[in-house]
Amino acid sequence: MSKKVSAELPEQMPSNFVPRRQGFDGVKTLYYETVFQDPAYLEVFTYTDRMSYRPGETVRFHTSTTAERFDISIVRDGIRPQKLAHLEGISGKSVGLRDRFYERGCDWPESQTWRVPDDAPAGFYIATSVASKGDVHREQEHGFFVLPRKDRRKEILLVAATGTWRAYNDWGGHSHYVGDNLIDYWQFAPKVTLHRPWARGFIWLPPGAPRRATKQPTAIGSPPRYLQDEFAFSRGFSKFCGSAGWASYERPFLCWAEAQGLEVDVISQADMIADPDLLTAYKCVVFVGHDEYWTWEMREAIEQYIESGGNVARFAGNFHFQIRLEDDGTTQVCYKDRVSEKDPLAGTKDERRVATDWSDPRIGWPGEQTFGLSSEYGCFAGVGGNAARGSGGFTIYDPNHWAFEGLYLGYGDVIGSEAQIFGYEVDGLDYEMIDGIPRPSARMKTPEGLKILAMGLASNLEQAYGRKGESLKWGDETTEVALRRYGVATEAARAAAARGSGMIVAFQKGRGSVFHAGSCEWVAGLQQHDPATCHVTRNVLDRFTRS
Repeated sequence: MSKKVSAELPEQMPSNFVPRRQGFDGVKTLYYETVFQDPAYLEVFTYTDRMSYRPGETVRFHTSTTAERFDISIVRDGIRPQKLAHLEGISGKSVGLRDRFYERGCDWPESQTWRVPDDAPAGFYIATSVASKGDVHREQEHGFFVLPRKDRRKEILLVAATGTWRAYNDWGGHSHYVGDNLIDYWQFAPKVTLHRPWARGFIWLPPGAPRRATKQPTAIGSPPRYLQDEFAFSRGFSKFCGSAGWASYERPFLCWAEAQGLEVDVISQADMIADPDLLTAYKCVVFVGHDEYWTWEMREAIEQYIESGGNVARFAGNFHFQIRLEDDGTTQVCYKDRVSEKDPLAGTKDERRVATDWSDPRIGWPGEQTFGLSSEYGCFAGVGGNAARGSGGFTIYDPNHWAFEGLYLGYGDVIGSEAQIFGYEVDGLDYEMIDGIPRPSARMKTPEGLKILAMGLASNLEQAYGRKGESLKWGDETTEVALRRYGVATEAARAAAARGSGMIVAFQKGRGSVFHAGSCEWVAGLQQHDPATCHVTRNVLDRFTRS
């Protein structure tokens, strides 16, 4: 099998690819990284034993490589990356994959340890494994860990969407979306482990890598294109790297915030429940990008924070699945549409914890009750054939709201369209228009006093016309959405399910406040220095951190 080498990125030699034909929703190509264990083929893959550490604790690295020696560089990431350590000349060993490694863990030997210095600053750390052969071949692999601190805290806390990262991480050919050679008709892995490498592109991407929702004119009569998928396949990155990960979402926010002079701490989602007091020291907790997978305990933690006076700024979309963490947090569980058949909690007294959509009536806790919006009334915009010719921005309905202060906006103005901030997956509500103002319908269980400030339209249906060159990624999602929204999949229900929205909302809850711009791609506006997106974000953060 030939390697795919990018002339534009010579320092990044693409990793091992294994192509398969996956037969669901038509015939799709599943390709992924994995170990080859060929001595003639240079490879290095590393994972850590945990996602979070404290000063004085030991980070344990586990590696498989065909190189005799390799290095690990440890850098605190941000607009000015800070190198803390460079571990050189580590002995390498090539290790295979045991049965069901994707849920049981790779069980590779410990290759190196590193004690976190007592004075190490809080933040997000990238651990880059580098292996070489001679002066020509070079292989890099990127992992991460976070360092929360109980002292020297900032005013803003960024919570990385690590549950979503784990769900989409397809290293070895398995994730909550795909599964190679699974039994019992599984087409995805319901359990995924932390103890395996991160697929290429989740932690690091080259500058200029296309986003999921990239502004492109889709001519009338032409099929859609998927520029991020084309980029990933041609340059050796995971096909899911634009769907989740530090590189696509949290990092652009952090770099923008630091450029603004704002100080931001970073934690993983699991840290919210590992330390119950962690959130309370911050004036504002931020979520960005694609933030889809949460546990019950994570929701309880953030709701308690809001009720007690905390402020949440959520510039993120697709709040959708309840998950569970098992084996001391190393295993993530989500049964999705096979929950009734496979989840051991189905039909028990603990049925509210079943690992499926938050909209499932057995759970009884719709997503809009926490963040004001629901993925069930989104979802896709500006990707493929889903709302492909929309504006890419939010249409303003309440221009006098404090979030828009200083922008001199009017009713019907659109913000963020040049940067495509309204896109990929968005969260909305069933709504009714009264005198030109959208309001949540009686169907929704939104917090009292919630106001819809802006919105746009989304779709759950990519029309198939059989045109030359047509290859749909999402296709027709209306049956699944209709069943979740309405409990039936009649023709009328499916027609309604094809329609969705994404919104910006704000509300008070207890003694706290929530601002929710329900779009995965809000960070694209920060990344591209879109004036309106940057101004609104700063308005929200300034208000929420004000004493």
